[in-house]
Amino acid sequence: MTIFTFGELTPDLILDAIESLGIRVESGLLALNSYENRVYQFVAGDRKRYVVKFYRPQRWSKAQLLEEHAFSLELAKHDVPVVPPMVIRGQSLHHYQDYYFALFVSVGGRQFEVDNLQHLQWMGRFIGRIHLIAKGSEFIHRPVMSSEEYLRQSAAQLRTSPLIPSSLQKPFFTLLEQVIELTETRYQSNSNIRLHGDCHPGNILWHDGPIFVDLDDCRSGPAVQDLWMMLSGDHKQQSLQMRTLVEAYEEFCDFDTRQLLLIEPLRAMRMVHYMAWLSRRWQDPAFPQAFPWFADERYWDQQICALKEQFSALQEPVLEI
Repeated sequence: MTIFTFGELTPDLILDAIESLGIRVESGLLALNSYENRVYQFVAGDRKRYVVKFYRPQRWSKAQLLEEHAFSLELAKHDVPVVPPMVIRGQSLHHYQDYYFALFVSVGGRQFEVDNLQHLQWMGRFIGRIHLIAKGSEFIHRPVMSSEEYLRQSAAQLRTSPLIPSSLQKPFFTLLEQVIELTETRYQSNSNIRLHGDCHPGNILWHDGPIFVDLDDCRSGPAVQDLWMMLSGDHKQQSLQMRTLVEAYEEFCDFDTRQLLLIEPLRAMRMVHYMAWLSRRWQDPAFPQAFPWFADERYWDQQICALKEQFSALQEPVLEI
């Protein structure tokens, strides 16, 4: 299968795509931090800043992209501080040559402070609001979080990677299989709702409160998926942080505390999925440039240690709140 690399997405093509919507670009294009897609900020003829996102072909279908947009627009309609795509000529998703793309109003802000309990209270309330709305409908086209995709398919991808040193393959894959088997027994989610899906600090801007960006990974899954990535520090600190999040969350939406059992399985799934994602995208020149350590033997040695730690974490008592 040919790996897509965005090699044909030239500045002229980008400008032509934007101007095909009747928007005149006044400034140069500023590339923003994005690897899965290509994202650029620019100033238009009205002197306002906008962002254009070109979606990676062969990743999401048109129906899946439209479902993401509909969810984002639904949240914005209910005054949840998300950054939805602009609707231009009655459409949020546009097509130019081989690319789907969307435009967004550019917003500013700083990263929120994960160790700030007041910020976590804000986050808990707004995630609660998101989930209250999310429960009102279901995704039809977006996928459901599954151990099959995040673990088994990811492991299959890693087994094809030429980057894992031969001397480390046996201990790495032995530990990986142990983590996968234990995670599969722990990850049992029977209550799936629409999620942001990738609600980590890098996807939150802070400007007099949180602003949620990048719903590119939205999918169905357990509610705790949008909460656990806010946690940091040791077990005691995480317990306090989760209690703060849940208490604020429940001002708007009930939280099933049995989902706390899923935190470590979800962490393991993200760990394995992330390695497989880098492996899958390695032929895109942007990835070796941005993640050179992925091809370093020391990285894979560190991942063996990380898998050992995660295997132990999966057997530790559940986080209490």
